[in-house]
Amino acid sequence: MDIRLASGTGRWIVLTTVLGSGMALLDSTVVNVALPHIGADLGADMAALQWTVNAYMLTLAGLILLGGALGDRYGRRRVFVVGVVWFAIASLLCGFAPNAGVLIAARALQGIGGALLTPGSLALIQASFHPDDRAKAVGLWSGFGGVGAAIGPFVGGWLVDGPGWRWVFLLNVPLAALCVPVALRHVPESRDESAHGRFDVLGAVLGAAALALVTYALIAEAWWTAALGLAVGAAFVLVERRRDRAAMVPPSVFASRLFTSVNLVTLCVYAALGGFFFLAALQLQVVSGYSALAAGTALLPTTVLMLLLSAKAGELGEKIGPRIPLTVGPLVCAGGMVLMLRVGEDASYVRDVLPAMLVLGIGLTVLVAPLTATVLASVEVARAGLASGINNAAARAAGLLAVAALPTLAGMGPEAYRSAEEFGETFRRAMPMCAGLMAAGAALAWAMVRAPAGKADCHPECKVHCGVTSPPLDPGERSARGEEREGL
Repeated sequence: MDIRLASGTGRWIVLTTVLGSGMALLDSTVVNVALPHIGADLGADMAALQWTVNAYMLTLAGLILLGGALGDRYGRRRVFVVGVVWFAIASLLCGFAPNAGVLIAARALQGIGGALLTPGSLALIQASFHPDDRAKAVGLWSGFGGVGAAIGPFVGGWLVDGPGWRWVFLLNVPLAALCVPVALRHVPESRDESAHGRFDVLGAVLGAAALALVTYALIAEAWWTAALGLAVGAAFVLVERRRDRAAMVPPSVFASRLFTSVNLVTLCVYAALGGFFFLAALQLQVVSGYSALAAGTALLPTTVLMLLLSAKAGELGEKIGPRIPLTVGPLVCAGGMVLMLRVGEDASYVRDVLPAMLVLGIGLTVLVAPLTATVLASVEVARAGLASGINNAAARAAGLLAVAALPTLAGMGPEAYRSAEEFGETFRRAMPMCAGLMAAGAALAWAMVRAPAGKADCHPECKVHCGVTSPPLDPGERSARGEEREGL
């Protein structure tokens, strides 16, 4: 399609995609700030708080690749709208949940909605705009999304301290009420006419089931469930090998040593980040006595730095190659996590919290853009979108497992978050673990990551990224040389 960005339709498309993706992005970041209030209101223990985060991440990570495939086949606008409506209904259930069990189930439903709408938002922009305007439209989408990610914890904290934690979820309903009519009226339908064959539903179910079983084992310390989860994971690998090109995660994509290496780095980095942000939001409130608003605001410097500097970091990564940024970035992040050990009772924001957030933000800025670029450059142009989707799902799965494992490894009891002394002690054990994961990612990058031979044919289309739960879903912008090859 050839819609111009300056047209009314073009502006409506950007608005509705920003609103839709912003809903999912906000929920993945602001819920951590609300956890102590959710636990106190619903009488939930530490395991229930872990599941409040992980139920959402589980279904989102397990189904996000399938969600993108559904949009390509049945219409990107249709699946996007279904995802937004689904997400809003699930958010309504979260907002009125009478107990922790209902909240966890509703969060799992939210993740399904997120898996439908998240891939579709960028795909709609790609399919709708004139090629000359596409980069600008993607820039607006990623820029506004970055602003939303930056202010999300602040807004979440304000809602928790004001009308209450339920409004963190209920806020999605009016956003969806604005997004859906605009999408139906102004966004043209599009689909991939070359999409064919059966969906890999069995692969999606096995992958999600393996994650669920291992997560349950880590939270409940039911190790027989871990064995069952590993068996289901092995079945997932066998199914994907048998289907290969038709698989949700084709094993042949891992024939690229660079792609495999970058995904190993991703697993380490985003496991550390998932555990860090889950525990840091609790530490600031439970131990340091911050309000939800103050805790949310305390996290702002990290995302602001990424918002301001991620594009420049991407340019630097293209000049010097991925090995140094992917080594230095995690090490700097590890330093920020070690600095969080200074955050205890009556912690000063300027003296104790801010330095850690600034160092972490610098590390993430150095890391994320080159990581995305390397994922896209590690496979053939036609598979760049698939590679980005796998990398995004791997990051979310890593964060999910870290939130499940770290409290257990650090010795947090079921009521740890109700005691400043107990939580503070276990937090001090958990931060070196997070830093260690970052250091492991740096070591893997130094040992295994090498620049691809020749100039990459596919470059990141999203120049700005502020998400701390995963790298961006990015199908990649082809270079002129790559487009020429495509036509040969």
